[in-house]
Amino acid sequence: MNPIQVGLLGAGTVGGGVFTVLNRNQEEIERRAGRGIEISMVADLDAKRAQEIVKGRAPIVSDAYAVIRDPNIEVVIELIGGYGIAKELVLAAIAQGKHVVTANKALIAVHGNEIFAAARDRGVIVAFEAAVAGGIPIIKALREGLTANRIEWIAGIINGTTNFILSEMRDKGLDFDVALKQAQELGYAEADPTFDIEGIDAAHKASIMSAIAFGVPVQFDKAHIEGITQLAPIDIRYAEELGYRIKLLGITKRTSHGIELRVHPTLIPANRLIASVEGAMNAVQVFGDAVGTTLYYGKGAGAEPTASAVIADLVDVVRYQSVDPDKRVPYLAFQEDRVINTVVMPMGEITTSYYLRLKVADQTGVLASITKILAEQDISIDALLQKEALQGQSQTDLIILSHQTQEKKMLLAIEKIEQLSTTLGPVIKIRLEELS
Repeated sequence: MNPIQVGLLGAGTVGGGVFTVLNRNQEEIERRAGRGIEISMVADLDAKRAQEIVKGRAPIVSDAYAVIRDPNIEVVIELIGGYGIAKELVLAAIAQGKHVVTANKALIAVHGNEIFAAARDRGVIVAFEAAVAGGIPIIKALREGLTANRIEWIAGIINGTTNFILSEMRDKGLDFDVALKQAQELGYAEADPTFDIEGIDAAHKASIMSAIAFGVPVQFDKAHIEGITQLAPIDIRYAEELGYRIKLLGITKRTSHGIELRVHPTLIPANRLIASVEGAMNAVQVFGDAVGTTLYYGKGAGAEPTASAVIADLVDVVRYQSVDPDKRVPYLAFQEDRVINTVVMPMGEITTSYYLRLKVADQTGVLASITKILAEQDISIDALLQKEALQGQSQTDLIILSHQTQEKKMLLAIEKIEQLSTTLGPVIKIRLEELS
């Protein structure tokens, strides 16, 4: 049987990884797929860069639509990224009856529902394992490996840039800006790191996992998103003293009131495995009712880890392209007519625990005033740490860990605490998850 012909859109870092891994493991991949896989055309505006990657193994064109129009190409790999032209090209490929493999989490998070519908109508496959957590096969685990489970929650370190920055802040006591600069110098962060440090990249991935876990449409527009730009080294240090580490987590939970979908810095007990994930690594923790807690760990980005997921999708396309579309694994794990538009809860309604840091006057009655306000909102204290005032100063840091409470109650309590004359600055609030 002749190899399946593949067109590649975008010949950057991941494209180079795809060529390298396909070439190195060609025999193994063909044994698994039952057919060879051959990239027969590449589209990239930077012909010189593309040639350095392709090395004469495929013709290079500047017009991506030339790849889509080629009647011999059966599968299109989209590695351009972003929301704009990538969406147009993917929909054009689908309209031409071509299967699509993409590593574009932004595209799937924002336009996935439209793309999946178009693919179903045309009877083609859209595969996107590489869109979440690089080389970690978390999409396949959620869609297939955990099929028997009612998944209750997912919590993931799904952005390597922010995890590297937080690791440097904890290990070396660096300020955020210094750690970010270091991440950029080492190639972990882009020149414009906004999507990473503001939590947007993690929210793209969390939205995709949430849809697959709970059988709901992809709902990125309803995600609550906070980044790490406001985190201070002192909070990382205080968390450590209390037995916690701070990570940027993508969290999605099933509750009796709807689905939680949120990305924000989070305190995690230091004895949890996921708390030990350092540097630019990724990890996703999933809780299913039958299997309990499972943890998926590995490289979340990079040429070959992401290429691993892209090629795994290519192999799946080869295996399943002749299968009746109604008998393929559904995009969102659940049968199309069983996908439910469950409400995503507003942040004020979610229930979790909290870390609070207060700068307060070092005088009698301060703690009593604060605990009174918390009690009025039915917020109980789990732990408290009061730092010694420095010599010659009349203020100190007060650290409070709360038991679980609704966010709207905590926000109201914080508002009242900040109005006290003995509170000398804004209250720092970080959510806390036990992940038990």
